[in-house]
Formats: sequence, C-alpha cells, structure tokens
Amino acid sequence: MTVPVITIDGPSASGKGTVAALVASRLDFHYLDSGSLYRLLALHARRHGIAWDDEAALAGAAIVLPVEFSDGAVWLEGNDVSLDIRAEEIGIGASKVGALPEVRAALLQRQRDFRLAPGLVTDGRDMGSVVFPDAMLKIFLTASAEERAERRYKQLIGKGESANLPRIMQDIIDRDARDAARPVAPLRQEPDAFLLDTTELTIDQAVDKVLGWFEERQVSGH
Repeated sequence: MTVPVITIDGPSASGKGTVAALVASRLDFHYLDSGSLYRLLALHARRHGIAWDDEAALAGAAIVLPVEFSDGAVWLEGNDVSLDIRAEEIGIGASKVGALPEVRAALLQRQRDFRLAPGLVTDGRDMGSVVFPDAMLKIFLTASAEERAERRYKQLIGKGESANLPRIMQDIIDRDARDAARPVAPLRQEPDAFLLDTTELTIDQAVDKVLGWFEERQVSGH
C-alpha cells in the first residue's frame, strides 16, 4: 500500500513549516522540511567558498551533502546547524540555489527517500507539484505579505536579533517574485491543492483545518 503523503507548499514566512511539523506530530508521521535542504546547501556553499550561482559545483555538493536530521536538530558535517540555517542571509541563499535546475534535480531523490511508513508530512514550494505529485493531500498555505513580514519581524525580535520591518517586507516580496518566476518548479497552487490562507488564523486553527481535510480524504478513500 502506498505510504500516504501530505504536502504543504507556500511562500516564505507563511507558517507552513510550523503547521506541517504539528500535523506530523498529531498523526505520528515523519516530517520533512524540504527548505532546510536548500538552506543547508546554501550554508555549505558559503562555508566552502562556492558561489550561490555556481550551478555545477552546487549540484555536485548537493549529491554528497553530509546531512542528518535527528533528535529534533539538523546536522551538517557532524555539527548542529539548526540555528545557522535560519539566518536571513542563508534563507536568501536558499532561494537562489533552489532556482537552479541542476540543484533541484540533485536533491529530488533525497527528498523522496523520506517517504516512509506510516506516512510523511512535508513542506516546501514544489512538494505537491514535483516531489510528491501523487500525494494523498496537497495544501497551498499562504498569508498576506504584510502578515508574513510581521510574523518574521516578531520572530527575529523574540530571538533578540535586530530586525527592520520594511526591509523584511521587501525581502519577502522579492523572494515571492523570484520563487514564482523561476523556470523550474515555480511556486504556485496546484489545481488539486486546497488553499489555506492563514492571515486571520491561529496556528492551532490552521493545523485543525489540515487534519480535517486529511480525515475527509481517508473517509472518501482518495
């Protein structure tokens, strides 16, 4: 029997990672933060002097990237980099390296290998369109750019980091445009994906919505 997959795609800072992780926990499914793979590659490249537009070198590194997800942490070359990959600069780098066709091809199978019983919840930008096109449930999770900028601003301030709301807003707008315009696996809502706008929703409300759709799919057998 095919292992069920729930894909949650959406733009930067929409909250899809938080929702996906909580849904996975509620269902006792495996969880894949696909964006972390691109962040890890961007961080690896920065540390090893590889330019974010050097497609061949990046693709080569992606194939052998020494990554491990364990104990709730993300490891690169044996070091816990859970916080390092969340830096704003690395997020921008992830968007840039993720726009390169050879890089996306190199990481495709690595992502599919996370599909293990009893099921998988994954978030990203092309999980439902490219990586798991046969997913049992596809969701496109979004929020207004203003709300996403505010969330990111509060997140950074909460960590004790400096943050500039207008700059964050512009970065989000720029990243949305870049992700939607890339020639390979552009960010978009698939025709068979449910739209979940979280602008006015709490995290718990968004999680309950996803779980409700999943239960409906189980009952209908689709």
